[in-house]
Amino acid sequence: MARYTGPSWKISRRLGISLSGTGKELEKRPYAPGQHGPNQRKKLSEYGLQLQEKQKLRHMYGLNERQFRNTFVKAGKMKGVHGENFMMILESRLDNLVYRMGLARTRRQARQLVNHGHILVDGRRVDIPSYIVKPGQTIGVREKSRNLVIIKEAIEVNNFVPEYLTFDADKMEGTYTRLPERSELPAEINESLIVEFYSR
Repeated sequence: MARYTGPSWKISRRLGISLSGTGKELEKRPYAPGQHGPNQRKKLSEYGLQLQEKQKLRHMYGLNERQFRNTFVKAGKMKGVHGENFMMILESRLDNLVYRMGLARTRRQARQLVNHGHILVDGRRVDIPSYIVKPGQTIGVREKSRNLVIIKEAIEVNNFVPEYLTFDADKMEGTYTRLPERSELPAEINESLIVEFYSR
């Protein structure tokens, strides 16, 4: 199944989360798209709730269905809580950490930076967005790519870097210092519903 590349604002409104990270999609019309506007009274079934939660997380991190499911299976083989491990793996993806460090304004932009070879991990070029970064590894921008406008603009507007990352804006590099705790990951996601969805 191909990755969704259509209008993210529509999806943001349908799922009730901001996929751009700015929250703008929900400011004007904080309800699902459709001709009946805010008066749509739909009570979701248990399956519907599980599916919605899965779609929320999948769109948030920009994965296609196969990647998402494979990551979920991988998380199940790790020690600890399945849902939390799943969130940790998603958070440790290179494209996500590039976004979290503020080198890109959206995860989609971060994925493109990685795809086009602008990003280094421990000084080596990595062009695989799904590359799993390990704590202690350093993420930086290639020398040749440091003048890219989208990177400079992203750094200018970014004023929040999570505590499990360090970032030096002048050097355009940072370190994934430790795995995040569950409390530091998206609060609007209930990962136990996703575990239930795949356990059906």
